[in-house]
Parts: sequence; structure tokens; C-alpha cells
Amino acid sequence: MLKKIFQPKILNFLLGGGLAAALNLALIYLIIEKLGFNTSFLRNIANVISIEIALIFSFFIYRTWVWTGGIWNLREVFLRQLPLYHVSAGVAVFTRIIFIFPILDWLKVNYGINTIIGALVSASINYFISDRFVFKTPTQKAYNNSRTQKISATYYPESLAPALSVNSGSLRDESITIDTSKSVNTLSIVIPAYNEEDCIVKTVHTISKFLEQEKIDYEILVVNDNSKDNTEQLLQQLNSENSKLLYVNNYYPNGFGFAVRCGLENFTGDAVAVVMADSSDAPEDIVSYYHKLQEGYDCIFGSRFIKGGKVIDYPRHKLIVNRLANLFIKILFGFKFNDTTNAFKIYRKDVIQGISPLVSHHFNLTVEMPLKAIVRGYSYTTIPITWRNRTTGVSKLKLKEMGSRYLFIVLYIWLEKHLSRGDYHLSKKRLLINQRFKSNG
Repeated sequence: MLKKIFQPKILNFLLGGGLAAALNLALIYLIIEKLGFNTSFLRNIANVISIEIALIFSFFIYRTWVWTGGIWNLREVFLRQLPLYHVSAGVAVFTRIIFIFPILDWLKVNYGINTIIGALVSASINYFISDRFVFKTPTQKAYNNSRTQKISATYYPESLAPALSVNSGSLRDESITIDTSKSVNTLSIVIPAYNEEDCIVKTVHTISKFLEQEKIDYEILVVNDNSKDNTEQLLQQLNSENSKLLYVNNYYPNGFGFAVRCGLENFTGDAVAVVMADSSDAPEDIVSYYHKLQEGYDCIFGSRFIKGGKVIDYPRHKLIVNRLANLFIKILFGFKFNDTTNAFKIYRKDVIQGISPLVSHHFNLTVEMPLKAIVRGYSYTTIPITWRNRTTGVSKLKLKEMGSRYLFIVLYIWLEKHLSRGDYHLSKKRLLINQRFKSNG
């Protein structure tokens, strides 16, 4: 019995339940103590409100930590699993509202202890029903060698701990045709840099060393984002040593997004990778991107959170925010890719032209570029990559400043996907080109 209780799955469930219970307790305290819900009726109302919010919170905690994987799209999550999860919790919640809470409240049991007891009862019932009905992955039809066989739906787990159980093979959009005849001759690297005197030389030298070892024709274009330290002087020296190490001063206002956009307007290669100046992106992954791009994809997206990927010294609070943000994007757009927010990706030149004009001024550009490429029909695949936290300098990403900007750009592209009637989709562009060609012929 104890062996079953201490299984990782159940321990994760208990941890998730503990977090949900803590939220429940905090909410009911705020509502009763701060908002003045002090009568028996109002305390019960406070209990209903706190339960519902904690219930939704616990659903996504369990979906992420306990029953990982499944199909992450709006229909599956919001029209099937979340309603079923409410049903599974319904009996326990009904019991709490109608019996446990009123009786213990009538007995003058402290509402905190009352809430904890109710949460434990609910959690016990919830686990057994959820495990058997709610989070069971549905089956789907798969076609292999012209024969139909029934298999479990393919899924890619999403977790706060990276790279736990996803197949190391790349994730690919199977509906997109891959043109294997397209080769990349010159690779451009765009690096935005603001006050990076401590690391820019090392970053540029390391990248150029790897590319030269692989005999890859390249240019490294650093965009000096109006740095106030010696960054520009160091870039001048690098350029004098190697003509492939270029730099340009950002002619837009300061900002990560503006700096990257400046670089995307000035690179000359057949494809471009956006790389950070702080050596957080592994140069060997740039080489992997380049070789994978030669298979004919339009874009290669790295993920730090699939098998083979790795994060080193990621601040815990940023990791949690990152996973929740990417989880939201996955659900909203219904795709499998789980690291949209990372800037380190590679695109063919025609993709950059196809997703222009870019509108983001700041770090939300890291979301705008891949989402536009996906929504507009460009082919892509995903490979595991490594990310390490900077060892020098100061991170320019401020989470408090970026929340609304990320949300704006995500909703902006979501509206394009659903309301533009495909006006910006690659297939429609090709159709218009063909029609124009025929009319001119």
C-alpha cells in the first residue's frame, strides 16, 4: 500500500493538490477576512468561488505534472477534459459545499482546517476518477504503408522539468510539403547586443570557430543596440580581424525587438539564425540547425524541453513563467511545439520576407516570428537544444514589463489565424503568384 502511495505519479498529484489547496486557502482567507464575507451564507459563497478557481488551477497543474502529454488543443482541453474534470470533482465539491463545509462551520471549526479537510477528501476522489476517465489519451487512426492501424495518439509531455520523456526525434508538421531541393549556401547569424562588452567577443569567436570547423560559409552580424559601454569598440576590432564578423548600429529606438529587426533587414545569407550575445545558445546547435535546414524545411525551431534538450542554471521563477506561457500558447494554437518563447531559431530568407512586417518592439518578437511562420504555412521541425544562463552581464528581459506585450502579440497572431481567411497564408500567396503568372503569360 505504501509503495503505491509513494509512486512519483501520486506524489506529484499530492504536490499539485497541495498547491491547489494553498491557493484555495489563500483565496478563502482573502474573501472572508478582507472582503468581509463573514455570515454563514457568505462564507459558503466564498468557499464556492475559491473552490472553482483552485479547481481550474489544479486541472492545469495535474495536466502538466501528473497526466503529462495528451492532445493539446482548445477542443480537447476545454471541450472535453476540463468539463470531465469538473464532473470528476463534482461529487467531491458537492459534498464539500452541501455537507462538509456547512457541518464543520456549524460546529465552529476554523474555516482553514475546514478547507484543508474538504480539499483532502476532494483530492482522493478526484485522483481515481481523473486517472481512469479524464486524462486518458484518446486513440486515433494512423496510416502506415497504406494500412490502417489503431495506435495511441502521439503526444509530447509538457513539464516544469525539461526533457523528461519526449521522443528525441524531431517534431514535424506533417501537413507541410518539404522541398528537399532548397539548399542553404551562406548562413547569417544575427546577434542583438546591448552593453555586452564582457561576453560579445567570446560569443562571436566561439560561433565563428564552430562554423569554420564545419566549413560552413557564414556571416555574423551583430546589432549594437546603442550600447553605453565598449561594445561598439570591440565590434570594430572584431571586424578588422575578420571580414565575416560585421556589425551595424541599431537605427531604431532601443529595444531587443528593434535590434533584431534591424539585423533581419541587413543580413545577406540564404538563412538567418537569431542568437543571443551572452553565449546562452550553444554554437554546436547552430551547426545542427544548418544541417537540418538542408533537408528542405523553411524553419528549424529548437526546444530545450524535449528529450536531448537541456537548460543550465535557469532561474526557477523564470522557468515556471516560461513553461506556463508556452503551455498557454500550445493550447491556444493547438500545436505540439513547446518552446515558442526562445529566440534561438533559424529561418530561410524567404520566411523572413513572408512574416514581415514585424511589429514587436521588445522580447515579444521571439514569439511573433515563429508563430507567424507556423500560422502562415511555412514548414518547420524541432530539434533538442541546450541553453545555459549567462555568467556575465545582466539579463535584459524584465518579466513584469513583458506580460501584456507577449499576450498582445499572441492574440494578434491568433486573430490572424482565425479571422484573416488565409490572406497571409503561404498557399494563398502561391495561388496569387500562379494566377498572376498565367495572366501575364
